Amino acid sequence: MTRFGHIGRFATLLLPLLMLGALPAQANCSDAPAPKVDWSKCDKEKKILRGRDMSGGIFERTDLSFSNLSGSALAGARLGRATLNSTRFWGADLTGADLTKAVGSRVDFEGAKLAGAVLTKAEMARANLAGADLTEADLSKAELERAVLRDATLERAKLNYADLARANLSGARLTGADLTGAYTLLIRIEGTDLSGVTGLTQQQLDIACGDAETKLPEGLARPADWPCLPAEEE
Repeated sequence: MTRFGHIGRFATLLLPLLMLGALPAQANCSDAPAPKVDWSKCDKEKKILRGRDMSGGIFERTDLSFSNLSGSALAGARLGRATLNSTRFWGADLTGADLTKAVGSRVDFEGAKLAGAVLTKAEMARANLAGADLTEADLSKAELERAVLRDATLERAKLNYADLARANLSGARLTGADLTGAYTLLIRIEGTDLSGVTGLTQQQLDIACGDAETKLPEGLARPADWPCLPAEEE
């Protein structure tokens, strides 16, 4: 066989290997938690994952219900359509994470870092986001009924068309936040500074629950029936 024949044969053998290396890695649900781990579509219910570094990980359509990821590094993680029922993310770093259409009743993000995160169309009724950093986060069209956003940082966040019915935003920092079209039925905004938000209308204020300490944008008036009656706050 000529030298060129050997080269051709070698290339023929090498090509499938090169093509295999070019394919994306497949999810392996048995992999240990690590940066860029791929647990997409895996069942990870009731797992203890506190303080783990899983930054850049892939958890799309993963079931993490009742798991504890408190203090974990999840910056840039992909959690689109993940199931997060009662999942705990206390103090976790989810900076820039993608939670588009994630579903999770009572998911707990207290004190978590969610700056720049995407929660578009996420369904998170009764979520706890107290004290969380949601600077420039995208919560447009998110379902956040009865969510706790007390003392959260929502500066320049997108809340347009989000369902915030009965959510608690008392003391939240909202400078630059976009509330265009947000559903604000009985939201708690006592003591909240709304003077720097955009998109807020008088109609949204009229169905909300503020008080004398609530600061309003220029041109909007404090409703005569503030503060809400106790029965309305339940």
